[in-house]
Amino acid sequence: MSARHALALALALLAAAPAAARDLVIGITQFPSTLHPNIDSMAAKSFVLGLTHRPLTTYDASWRRVCMLCTELPTFENGRARRETTPTGEDGVALAFELAPDLFWGDGTPVTSEDVVFTWQVGRHPLSGVTNAELYRRLWKVEVEDARRFVLHVDRVTFDYNAVGDLRLLPAHRERAVFEADPATYRNRTRFDTAPTDPGLAMGPYRIVGVTPGSRIELARNPFWRGPAPAFERITVRAIENTAALEANLLAGEIDMIEGSLGLPLDQALAFEKRHGERFRVAYVPGLVYEHIDLRLDNPILADVRVRRALLLALDRELLTRQLFDGRQPVAHGFMSPLDRMLAPDLPTWPYDPARARALLEEAGWRPGPGGIRRNARGEPLRLDFQTTAGNRSRELVQQVLQGMWRAVGVDVVIRNEPPRVLFGETLGKRRFTGMAMFAWISSPENVPRSILHSAEVPRPENGWAGQNYTGFADPRVDALLDAIERELDEERRRGLWRELQTIYARELPALPLYFRADAHIWPRWLEGVEPTGHLAPTTLWVERWRVVP
Repeated sequence: MSARHALALALALLAAAPAAARDLVIGITQFPSTLHPNIDSMAAKSFVLGLTHRPLTTYDASWRRVCMLCTELPTFENGRARRETTPTGEDGVALAFELAPDLFWGDGTPVTSEDVVFTWQVGRHPLSGVTNAELYRRLWKVEVEDARRFVLHVDRVTFDYNAVGDLRLLPAHRERAVFEADPATYRNRTRFDTAPTDPGLAMGPYRIVGVTPGSRIELARNPFWRGPAPAFERITVRAIENTAALEANLLAGEIDMIEGSLGLPLDQALAFEKRHGERFRVAYVPGLVYEHIDLRLDNPILADVRVRRALLLALDRELLTRQLFDGRQPVAHGFMSPLDRMLAPDLPTWPYDPARARALLEEAGWRPGPGGIRRNARGEPLRLDFQTTAGNRSRELVQQVLQGMWRAVGVDVVIRNEPPRVLFGETLGKRRFTGMAMFAWISSPENVPRSILHSAEVPRPENGWAGQNYTGFADPRVDALLDAIERELDEERRRGLWRELQTIYARELPALPLYFRADAHIWPRWLEGVEPTGHLAPTTLWVERWRVVP
């Protein structure tokens, strides 16, 4: 072999292997609005915390409910779950958990039942601002047996009675003083945001060692992690909100991989694979990812269901998904994915019909006006603000296509995009949007959408901005169905209740369904063991299985 050929081979081998075999740099499109496990719902936060934190229970890549921090999942069959009568005479359930041995926070402090009790106390406080406050309201008592064993007393029996993934433990020894100083401002003072490199906040394979707000989070191995040793000494998560720049950084070797749920949109990934498939592995994973447009229902324009229906009838979603996504992202007619076994097969649909859209707008009092924009009897234009995550090339393209389709029926849509951490932190979390907001909900299998549809889950100052019902949707029928679905243990009867809920959603349209996403995960060919779940649980919850191969 000539010296020139030997040099070329050496350079090729260097390009094919990671710059440092024990380091990994991951690119995502969003920076977390908070790093607190129980405040705000954001995929970027879940992805990062998968490296540093673990839920009590979750769903794995096979969509099975599993324990992550406990020795055994409580069930009626193994005797760890038992029915009981609550103090109010209701039918409840007691769940006996035992924490796995050798669980430590990153400063060497053991994870104990005291952390469970403290987390419950924070969650139950009406002003703490936790996202799933409903879970904590249902836990009427936490009974401590010893440092590792505790019993959760729940005030009802549900079909998913042992799913407590939203009980994300907080380190009492680090957070209690902060919380007790002023619970109402706790969400703004938590050490997860004011001192994120505090090792006592981590219990996973990694701990955070550096944060550049809006840009990057650096993590190193947690010396007190007693599970399987992760392959990488350090991991850096970089937030690159512009997807074109994200792709450029991958090709330049500045990042090693792109996380699918927070990465390149499908159209961009398909084009990327055609050009660079020999260098990278691209996996397309359909999942429970519902791309939609939340509507601000107390906006007088959107309060009229005829307008909401007209907005959906004006959209050719079949054409959109076919031309932009190669037909790989099915049109949504409601919040439940075709992959979920409880999807109702005969829902009301609103196929593309611009003539019907115009007729509904006329019926609602919106007449054609100057410049083709409809106006009401007071001369006010039919104009709506439209927001999504700035820098996401695919979403911005979809936004422009939808804007043109609505313009064709006389609706003036004004695009006002924001960085993801702003949109998900303040704009949605505190309901500061005025019209429409396009984003995705990621759910778990047969997930009851209480937090996004129940009238008690509308974020308000008086509840510490808890809840995810950003639309402000309120329907007594839906509230009753959400309660009934959870309590119905017979699968066939539950299926009937699910159908009724999905039918009301499809008719009332508190949000405009667009499509169900297939996420494109892009990995270097030297990385194996990454297993996307297709649902709410991020791949990083199993980072210790990732490995470098020759």
